[in-house]
Amino acid sequence: MTQPAQTWTARLAELGVRLPPVAAPVAAYVPAIRSGQLVFTSGQLPFVDGGLRRTGKVGGTVDIEDAAADAKVCALNALAAIDDLVGLDAIARVIRVVGYVASAEGFSAQPRVVNGASEFLGRVFGEAGTHARSAIGVAELPMNAPVEVELTVELR
Repeated sequence: MTQPAQTWTARLAELGVRLPPVAAPVAAYVPAIRSGQLVFTSGQLPFVDGGLRRTGKVGGTVDIEDAAADAKVCALNALAAIDDLVGLDAIARVIRVVGYVASAEGFSAQPRVVNGASEFLGRVFGEAGTHARSAIGVAELPMNAPVEVELTVELR
């Protein structure tokens, strides 16, 4: 993979995006861990300023557009965890995104929700943001969050 023309940190600034503080774990885990040239994040919730943006089930009390915006926040929180561990500019590429969507009965548009994370990563990383992905509907998420996202990235 070739070096980016600019750093990822500069790209975020160009997009007008600032990394938030790393969300404190709500149980017995670490926000991100490195194994060789890969970093795996724990599932990130849509925390902003220490609290969830909203709660509820997508397709019920939470609409798809709001949930997609939450997925973007989850991805941003995952990038903050990676930055805290190894530095954002150490990322060579995004490998995988896994999104969990708390889904009301009958809701089946989980991919549209997780697009919020995928499209954001594409804007930040360009071609290096192209990734494999799973979008999974679940009955409940921690703290009644509507969405949770985890990332796997490869380092330079």
